Amino acid sequence: MLEFAILGLLQEAPMHGYELRKELTAKLGAIRAAISYGSLYPTLRRLQAAGWITEAAETPATAEEVPALTSRRGRVVYTITAEGKERFAQLIAQAGPETYDDTGFGVHFAFFARTDQATRLRILEGRRRKIEERREGLRDVLGRAAERLDAYTLELQRHGLDACEREVRWLEELIANERSGRAPAAPGTGTATGRGDNDSPPTPGTSRTERP
Repeated sequence: MLEFAILGLLQEAPMHGYELRKELTAKLGAIRAAISYGSLYPTLRRLQAAGWITEAAETPATAEEVPALTSRRGRVVYTITAEGKERFAQLIAQAGPETYDDTGFGVHFAFFARTDQATRLRILEGRRRKIEERREGLRDVLGRAAERLDAYTLELQRHGLDACEREVRWLEELIANERSGRAPAAPGTGTATGRGDNDSPPTPGTSRTERP
């Protein structure tokens, strides 16, 4: 998933490692993209070895862009190669079970604007099935063992169930939009179904705290 995200970002513009890390966090969210330099740079080296990215000219690094305990050196700028673009096209067309999991779905969803409609639908429908299974599992736990759970564990299970129900509704709306050719509404505009800002879904793969 990290390789997929890096290739997707480098399709937009050449970047150095610090820029990539910032863009990954902005694109995928702070929790899912808590990417350290220890995981980013080995991945960049693997992509280079595979011939999917290459190094461009170095640019001077500023003090704030240098990781702690490292020397201040020029920033290596990475660009995607023709082979890398082909690899990204292969990855973005995938719609298997790995794209339904929390991390896989989040990364693919971040690049949905560049994914074809049929693939988007397959991923959304697969994700909905997965979350429906998770929801039914939580309902089963609450139905069979609620009396044996302490109050905090019970509340956690209910919170998880609520998050699943919200995500299923959100996915159903996205699927309906895809089938009708509509794009998701811009923030603050609501949707064709009349959902307002206070009814926004949790980030894929996470739950959210209720707003007042």
